[in-house]
Amino acid sequence: MAKYMFIDDVNNLLSEDKWLILQEQYDSKLNQRYETIFTLANGYMGVRGIFEEGSEDECPGNFIAGIFDKSEAQVRELVNAQNWLGIKVYVDGKCLKLDKCDILSFKRVLDMKHGILFKSMVLKNDANKITRIEGYRFLSRYNVHRAAIKLFITPINYSGTVSIENIIDGTVLNSKESPALKTKHLRLIENTVFNEGGIYLETATRDDDIRIGTGSYVKIYSNNDKNNIAKFRRFTSLGEVCSEYFEFDALENETVEIDKFVATYTSRDVLKEDLKNFVKNEVLNFAAEGIDNELLNHIKIYEKLWNIADINIEGDDLADKALRFNIFHLMSSINENDPNVSIAAKALHGEGYKGHVFWDTEIFMLPFFIYVYPKAARTLLMYRYKMLDSARQNALLNGYKGAQYPWESADTGKEETPRWGFDYKGNPVRIWTGDIEYHITADIAFAVFEYYRATDDIDFMLNYGAEIILETARFWASRCEYNKRLDRYEINDVIGPDEFHEHINNNSYTNFLAQWNIRKALEFIGILKSKYPSKYEFLSSKICLTEKELKNWKEVMSKIYIPFDKDKKLMEQFEGYFEKKDYIIEKFDENNMPIWPDGVDVTKLNDTQLIKQADVVMLMLLLGEEFDEETKKVNYEYYQKRTMHKSSLGPSMYSIMGLKVGDYKNAYHSFIRSATVDLVDNQGNTKEGLHAASAGGTWQVAVYGFGGMYIDREGILNINPWLPEKWNKLSYKIHWKGNFLHVNITKDEANIKVLEKSGKGLKVKIKGKEILL
Repeated sequence: MAKYMFIDDVNNLLSEDKWLILQEQYDSKLNQRYETIFTLANGYMGVRGIFEEGSEDECPGNFIAGIFDKSEAQVRELVNAQNWLGIKVYVDGKCLKLDKCDILSFKRVLDMKHGILFKSMVLKNDANKITRIEGYRFLSRYNVHRAAIKLFITPINYSGTVSIENIIDGTVLNSKESPALKTKHLRLIENTVFNEGGIYLETATRDDDIRIGTGSYVKIYSNNDKNNIAKFRRFTSLGEVCSEYFEFDALENETVEIDKFVATYTSRDVLKEDLKNFVKNEVLNFAAEGIDNELLNHIKIYEKLWNIADINIEGDDLADKALRFNIFHLMSSINENDPNVSIAAKALHGEGYKGHVFWDTEIFMLPFFIYVYPKAARTLLMYRYKMLDSARQNALLNGYKGAQYPWESADTGKEETPRWGFDYKGNPVRIWTGDIEYHITADIAFAVFEYYRATDDIDFMLNYGAEIILETARFWASRCEYNKRLDRYEINDVIGPDEFHEHINNNSYTNFLAQWNIRKALEFIGILKSKYPSKYEFLSSKICLTEKELKNWKEVMSKIYIPFDKDKKLMEQFEGYFEKKDYIIEKFDENNMPIWPDGVDVTKLNDTQLIKQADVVMLMLLLGEEFDEETKKVNYEYYQKRTMHKSSLGPSMYSIMGLKVGDYKNAYHSFIRSATVDLVDNQGNTKEGLHAASAGGTWQVAVYGFGGMYIDREGILNINPWLPEKWNKLSYKIHWKGNFLHVNITKDEANIKVLEKSGKGLKVKIKGKEILL
C-alpha cells in the first residue's frame, strides 16, 4: 500500500506494510501525539517527529542522553537541545506550511524495519501554485553523532525561483506550553558559519556548562544530473537562531533534491575546546561521503537488531504490528556503550517525567534487554552501579544505612522527584513518592539477580552486582522497625506500586521484596565465602560488613511482617486496606479503559480500595515461584476488579497473570491495551513521550505470557504457551545462559531451536516435559 505513495527514490527504501506505521491525514490537534509516535532515536539522541517546515501546535524536542540541567525548574530535567530539523521552503517569498496551504495529499510513514521517517505532501498556496514535497530522515545507528534529511521538491504547475532556509534553532524551551513551568536551560556560546561551508550553533547548559555543538551542511541539486543548482546563499546569525538561506531556479515537474547533513557532539564526548572542530570535521566528512553510504550502514545495524528482537505473530495483524512498534522504540532508546545513562520513563521521546529514570527501567524494560540484548542489559545495570555512591548518600541523608536508590534519577543519582504536582482535578498536591516510595531499591536488586540468573555473568556479579545487592539489603535491615509487642519487623509510612494510597504501613509488595532482597544477599554471601573467598574478603572490607551485622540481617529477614489471610489465600495490599471503602469497576470507555465507579471522590482515593496499577499482582509475577496457583488466582480476581489502570504499567502485568490463572479473554484485551497505548493514546498523554515501561511490558506479555516462558524453582527455563484464538503461530528469540534460542509455537506444539550454543548441554522444559537441547 505505502509503496505507491512516493517517487521511486523513496519507494525503493520502503519496507513491506507490516513494518510501517502510517499517518494518512493531517490534523494539527494530533501533532504532538504523532511527534511521539514518529520520534527517531539512536540511544545517543532522540528527535521528536515534528515537521521540518514547522506546524501549528508543535512541540519540538531534541534530547541527548545524559544532558540534564535545573536552572529555574523544580529539579534537574532532560534538556531540550537546539532543534536542527528546520528546512523551510518558500515559493514567491511565502513559506509552504501545512496550516497555511490547501493540502491536496498527505502521508507520513515510520519504517520500523529501517528506522526511517518518510513523508509525502502536495500543497497548494494562495496563488494556486502546487508543490510536491517528499523525503525522509534518519538518526544514524552506525554513527550516533550523525543525522540526515533528504527532501525531493517538485513544482507541479509552475516554474520560478524557489528558496529554502536551513535552520538550527537554539530558542527551544522545556515545558514551553506551561507558563508556570517553562524553563530556558541553554545559553548561546557561538552562532557561526564554517569557512568550508555549513553552519554551526553551540550552546551550554546554565548550571554545569555542558556544551552542545550542532553543525549542518546543505546540498541542493538536480534530480536528473545531480549537479548543484543553488545560485545564492546567505548566512544570518539571528540571536539564538542559526539561519542559512538558499535560492534556486525550479522548473515545472522537475524534481530538486535537498540533502541536509547534521552532526552533534557534546562536552560529554570531547573536550570543550575541541567541540567545534569535531562537529565541523564530522559534518564535512559526512557531506563528502553522501547520505546513501551512511543510510546503508544504518540499515545494516537495524537488520542485525531485528534479527534478534523481532517477534512474529501470524493471524493477528494488529497485535503483530503493535508489538513490533513497541520493540522498535525500546531498542532505539538504548546506548549499550554508555553506562552513565539509562532509559527514562518516556525514553528519548518527550519531556514527560522530566527525562527521569524510575523503576520502569529495571522491572518493565530490562527483561527485554536481558533476553534479547544482554550487553545492553549489563550497561543499564552499570548505570545503577555508577550511582551507588549517591544511593549511599541518599540513605545517609534519610537516616538509614546502605544504599537507598532515588525514586527518580537523572545524571547524578540523587533524588530528583519534584515536590509538587497536580491531582486529577488540577489541584496542587504534594508529591510524596520521592520521600517514601522505597520499593525501587529492592526492584534494582531484583533486576541484578534476574540478569545474573539469565546470563551467568559472574564477572558482573563479583565486581558490581554483589555490592548492589549487599548495600540494598543493608538499607532494608536499617529501614525495618521492630514492633516489640507483636515481635515483628515492619516498614511503615510508605507508598507501594499502587500509588493511590500514601503513608501506609506494611505494603505487601515492599515488605516481601525487602525480605527477598536480604535473603538473596545472605545467599550470595554464602556463594562468595565458599567459591570466591578473596572477593568476599575484599568486598566485606570495602563496605565494612561484619558478622554481627549479618546476624542482624537474618533476624530482621525472619520476622518481616506480610499481611496475608492464609485461609482465604488473599494478600492484603497493605495493613488496613480491607477496611477501606470498596468499589467494583463495572464500566469501561471506548478504549476499554476503566471508568470511575459512581460516587468516587477522586481527591480522596486514599480512602478507597481502588488502586492505580498492579501491586500485589505485580509481586506475584516477579516472585512467581513463591506462590501457588490458587493464591495467584484468588489475588488476581480480587485486585483486577479494583484496578483503574491510571498508569500504562498495569495492563501488561494483568495480562500475564490473567494467562497464568486462565482468564484468557481479559488477558488478550489487556495485551492489546498495553500494545496500543501510544498508537491510540488510551492514556491521553502520548504527546508527553513514549510509554516506555508499557513497551517493555508488552514484550513481556508476548514472551512470558502467550509465549509461556518462565524460570522455575530449580532455575530451569520453561516454555508453557497459550495462543489466542486467531493466532496461528508465535515465534521469538532469546538469550539464555550463553545460548541463543529460537522458540516456535503453534496451537498444537512448541519447539526450541538452538541457534548459538554455549558448549554444554541445556536442560529445558516444554509444556512440563523435560528435554536436553
